[in-house]
Amino acid sequence: MSYQFTIRDIVYRFDDLRTLLAKASPYRTGDVLAGICAETYQERVAAQIALADVPLKTFLSEILIPYEKDEITRLIIDGHDIAAFNSISSLTVGEFRDWLLKDETDTAVLKDIAAGITPEMAAAVSKLMRNQDLIAVAKKCEVITSFRNTIGLKGRFSTRLQPNHPTDDPKGIAASVIGGLLYGSGDAVIGINPATDSPTAVMSLLHLVDTLRNQFDIPTQSCVLSHITTTLELINKGAPVDLCFQSIGGTELSNSSFGINLALLDEAYDATLSLNRGTIGKNVMYFETGQGSELSANAHHGVDQQTCEVRAYAVARKYKPLLVNSVVGFIGPEYLYDGKQITRAALEDHFCGKLLGLPMGVDICYTNHAEADQDDMDNLLTLLGVAGCNFIMGIPGSDDIMLNYQSTSFHDALYLRKVLGLRPAPEFEQWLIKQGIIDGNGQLLQVGASHKLLSGGFLT
Repeated sequence: MSYQFTIRDIVYRFDDLRTLLAKASPYRTGDVLAGICAETYQERVAAQIALADVPLKTFLSEILIPYEKDEITRLIIDGHDIAAFNSISSLTVGEFRDWLLKDETDTAVLKDIAAGITPEMAAAVSKLMRNQDLIAVAKKCEVITSFRNTIGLKGRFSTRLQPNHPTDDPKGIAASVIGGLLYGSGDAVIGINPATDSPTAVMSLLHLVDTLRNQFDIPTQSCVLSHITTTLELINKGAPVDLCFQSIGGTELSNSSFGINLALLDEAYDATLSLNRGTIGKNVMYFETGQGSELSANAHHGVDQQTCEVRAYAVARKYKPLLVNSVVGFIGPEYLYDGKQITRAALEDHFCGKLLGLPMGVDICYTNHAEADQDDMDNLLTLLGVAGCNFIMGIPGSDDIMLNYQSTSFHDALYLRKVLGLRPAPEFEQWLIKQGIIDGNGQLLQVGASHKLLSGGFLT
């Protein structure tokens, strides 16, 4: 089906829904690189106006990537909840935007319809929204998950403590973990990106963090972000795996480039669940995504990078994850050129993920060759805090010395909690108070060398 809109006697035609979505996307370098973006501002506006008149039902009949060629398409179509969709089934994309912004469309309503929204519907409506619209609607979404603590409650804000080290040195990692804990970081997860995917090295890191957690009775979860096949191998060897991690994409081809498919994710999910390591919940998966991964793998099928990104959330949703993290600026300026593009993409990702019922966090980050700086990240951090983002990263000095990119620090999380009146996960907050790290008002306390985290011999 083709679409068109006329501006000042100029007729803009779009051959199909895939083209219309791409042309309606806000400008970003990845879509330019793919040759699918609007050629002029006027064409983009025409596409957005035409998109506003498309009925939501169209996304169930006009498929962007053929059903028979892509298992993610099959997952989206076969898993669609018609009952949850019924209350919005008569709306167009533009009417859907207006409905989402109504005061009557509250947290409970959004939760009820989440399973009825396909990724393509979410991506489409986001293309018609200003940044403030994305923030306002995401703020209304509450997605709560749990394992050893509770993440995503309104008024709460968590961090992934990311203590990476270029050689996986145990003392270096332990020092970063303890430093982060003393700044109140780590309630989402203590998550290490290993320098290698060696099963022996990963096993060592798993035991390191698990020993620390047990020694100090920390109510959080750990994860070593190895490939899912490595994690499966180690689960079978009795490793202390809390969360199973995997990077995922929005097409079957992009997931193939990661060395995964849905069958493998099914196996890993069942294996991790079988360990029964959670104390208050069973959300055991941790997924990371990022706009541009499908293009970098030549696996986008002509679909714009933001719509591909949201299709990855359908994969995540299947496994009821504890955490989903858009590593928004990590892939580089080839896909998101500068601070403005990174900011827009992060707000889109957070909005779309929350709308689909996912516990979204964002790695507020950029690579050193992007046209962005820490002021851009401060702005985005504040916007995401207002939008109700579940978690961000906590990295020593905001500089990841292993992955070589810039993110957010322990201090950044403290800033956001202070200015917005946010608190850590409740179980973790009580532990911080008990340890004398924060007071009952959430204020960070000074600790001396005699504090048991520093004097307990773990660093030696």
